Amino acid sequence: MEKVYAVFTVLYQEPFWVGIYQRSQGGRLEVCKITFGGEPRDGEVLEHLLLHWRQLSFSPAVEGDFPREAKNPKRAHREARAQLREGQGIGTKAQQAIQLQREQQKAERTTRARHQREEEKERRFLLRQQRRKEKHRTG
Repeated sequence: MEKVYAVFTVLYQEPFWVGIYQRSQGGRLEVCKITFGGEPRDGEVLEHLLLHWRQLSFSPAVEGDFPREAKNPKRAHREARAQLREGQGIGTKAQQAIQLQREQQKAERTTRARHQREEEKERRFLLRQQRRKEKHRTG
């Protein structure tokens, strides 16, 4: 039987309150970040999730699952220090998934902007050509 997990965490990231929704299914973790303005009440959080469920933009799925409860906190602390020393980077799976989503959105934005610039350049070129033809006919 496959286990499905979901966790919603509200935290304060200067200057806004942010909700991080994590869901995991079959060893794949997806994350969605929701920015609230001021401090949200429980009812507001629930209402926002219910009303805007279909508009939530989840990150691409990454390998990972929710960590199990650490039975030995000293061992967990030692392992975290070792990972930092080895240069594996700072960040949870959720943070890595959000970063991956940002990078993909940035790539999409740059390609879309480049395409729009090229279209505008082509439109201006055609307009100049048309003006030259009109000028040649009348002149």
